[in-house]
Amino acid sequence: MAVKTEVRAVVIGGGLIGCSILYHLTKLGWTDVVLLERDELTSGSTWHAAAGIHGLHDHNNISRLQYYTMQLYAELERETGQGCGIFQPGALYLAQTREREHQLRIQAAKAKYFGVDFHELDRDEAERMHPLADFDGIRCIMLEPDAGNVDPSGVTHAYARGARARGAEVHRFTPVVATRPRADGSWDVDTPNATIHAQVVVNAAGLWAREVAALAGIRLPLMPLEHQYLVTETIPEIEALGRRLPLIADRDGEYYLRQEGLGLLVGAYEKDGRYWAEEGTPLDFGHDLLAEDLERIEDNLLRAFTRVPVLAEAGVKRVINGPMIWSPDSSALIGPVPELRNYYCCCGVIPGFSQSGGLGLTLAQWIVEGEPKMDLFAWDVARFGEWADAAFTRARTLDQYAHRFKIHFPYEERAAGRPLKTRPAYARQQELGAVFGLSYGYEHPLWYAPEGVEPVETYGFERQNCFEPVARECRALRDAAGIIDISNFAKYRIRGAGAHAYLERLVANRVPTESGRSCLTPLLGLRGGIAGDFTITKLADEDFLMIGSGIAERYHRRFFALPERAASARFESFSETWAGFNVAGPKARALLSGLTDADLSSEAFPFMRNRRIEVAGIDAVALRVSFSGDLGWEIYVPVERQLELLDALLAAGAAHGARLVGSRALLSLRVEKGYGSWGREYSPEYWPQEVGLDRLIKLDKGEFIGREAYLAIKDQPPREKLSIVRLDTDDADAVGGEPVFLTDGTPVGRVSSGAWGHGVGASIALCFIKAAHAAPGTRVDVAILGQPHAGVVLEHPPFDPGGSRLRS
Repeated sequence: MAVKTEVRAVVIGGGLIGCSILYHLTKLGWTDVVLLERDELTSGSTWHAAAGIHGLHDHNNISRLQYYTMQLYAELERETGQGCGIFQPGALYLAQTREREHQLRIQAAKAKYFGVDFHELDRDEAERMHPLADFDGIRCIMLEPDAGNVDPSGVTHAYARGARARGAEVHRFTPVVATRPRADGSWDVDTPNATIHAQVVVNAAGLWAREVAALAGIRLPLMPLEHQYLVTETIPEIEALGRRLPLIADRDGEYYLRQEGLGLLVGAYEKDGRYWAEEGTPLDFGHDLLAEDLERIEDNLLRAFTRVPVLAEAGVKRVINGPMIWSPDSSALIGPVPELRNYYCCCGVIPGFSQSGGLGLTLAQWIVEGEPKMDLFAWDVARFGEWADAAFTRARTLDQYAHRFKIHFPYEERAAGRPLKTRPAYARQQELGAVFGLSYGYEHPLWYAPEGVEPVETYGFERQNCFEPVARECRALRDAAGIIDISNFAKYRIRGAGAHAYLERLVANRVPTESGRSCLTPLLGLRGGIAGDFTITKLADEDFLMIGSGIAERYHRRFFALPERAASARFESFSETWAGFNVAGPKARALLSGLTDADLSSEAFPFMRNRRIEVAGIDAVALRVSFSGDLGWEIYVPVERQLELLDALLAAGAAHGARLVGSRALLSLRVEKGYGSWGREYSPEYWPQEVGLDRLIKLDKGEFIGREAYLAIKDQPPREKLSIVRLDTDDADAVGGEPVFLTDGTPVGRVSSGAWGHGVGASIALCFIKAAHAAPGTRVDVAILGQPHAGVVLEHPPFDPGGSRLRS
């Protein structure tokens, strides 16, 4: 069959993910679509996958995505007649440690929220389900009844068959040799026999995603590594059972195990991982395997043999060593590439058979409808910038592989590949005890260890060693003054004729018309939700400074490109060239007054105003605003003056009891003030009226991004309300994702952010609660560590509810 030369979309890659994307595009009405595969379908990683499926994930939206995928396979079989080889005998999740038990109990609580089955078994029940397993040393066993595995080839061909039935074309042995953008945003896709003109290109090339990306002039942070599993010969005890055994998920043992035929399949992610094809995936690699090296996973296998003793006597039928391609955080890279028009990717997918349907649906929504229905920023390709270079990617992917089954604790920072980028104050902050985290490529202070204490952070589900240092930082700011490094905020300068008009078309609030004024404004998504929140400051005529989320800078580029902008209006990122500190607390004015001749009184410099001032002899832009909810100024200077400014602030602050304050303390401060944060409380999923930002949307000002979508939802009652809950806790606080129940066990919401409020002496959580149950005074239970903790919905933020400190 000849290849069409005019189509709406070309999907490059005929593995599991590419076929799912093709299928979901046709389900959403795009039937004039083509998939191009350089070899046979399933070539690369798909065909040799162990193909396990499970539902629950640490991230709530990925759980939703995975449950959709699991339920889709039976529907695919019915729809297409293609068998998917579905086995769902369940999975036994084992905890050998206290922390793993916490993790499993957290998952069990989330299962109640999702309305799915994930429950605890006693040892007798587990032994009846899996009589070949030895459960000695196990603290806790959970059963996920719907878990299992599928047939990799069957699922992939079912997606392809379903797409073909709706009009899509699939072309095997059709490699893509070039992708060339046209001026109108469409693409020419060259193959050896034809050039296809497509409105949209999708890179779902799996092991070849790097090579396909290079054809478009971009680089994706991906690296393949070898992965091994073995399949045994028939095991008589399994043959005699006459039923299928459940999977064993023994993450502490660092292996996975399931039945395969009448034997067992055992796979491992060893510490001594091996890169493969670092410089590029061979073009002639297809249904190939790599040389086996079982010695490398011997320790993992021995732990599996101890858990299931019959394995030790079983013969090995075959060993699979095949490459998988990883991202630096082992999550998929999905979405439109911000620097290109109409170019999408979905690559680096590790648990592909648990996520294929959800990822395919998400990307299809993005392409067809302009925006997915679920917020998947944690999987968005835009979460990585150019800073995620080859060395960083190499170090992080090996670390992710080697720690595949390690618990990802709240707020955990991995050391691999760091430090990558630092600012001038880094060494001074390090001298003063800073513990750093990674913030969009840069080292950024999280908290400061006291003198004589090693600046190393511990991790777990309960309060950790940063609790007391963070408490001191919070108390210093609330009682005196704190100095917070805010250089990780995104900073943009928009100036020149037409700058004001451009910003009016970009954001939902009115942009200041008077120099020296600032405004807070949401940026609306294409469905009317919250795509961003910004502070916009007018510095001078047609000269504006815009401050936003640093981690979302590349993500927001997609929106910045949407409104018309006059050629005379320049849009520049100053995130690399400017640094900043927030000086906040009741003594912030006194501290800064010792460094500037500017009048900082409320009469001369009121809240939400800005001025150019000189601080310690450095020209600066000062904004009267503070994310801490206290009196404060944000001070921005050229990055080369950052250290000089910090030293001056520390010297002047000593007489006022000022202290350096990190981002862990800032979390506590904003939560007790009830302030939302982008990616937590502000997301395209949430309507403005659900998070209290509808008051900042001005419909009488003309057209802006998302206006029509917002008009369609603005009069609808909130589905949920962002609420502040005070909790009764002992040794752990909410961190985000915990389900919220009424006291009778009815699920009504979830936590978005949480922390101990050191300024109010209480554990506080920001939660999304169904509107009917969000009234102040409502009693709830929040499942911290998987256990119910009593809470009450508050009417006002517990810290400074009237905002008098902020405006003092």
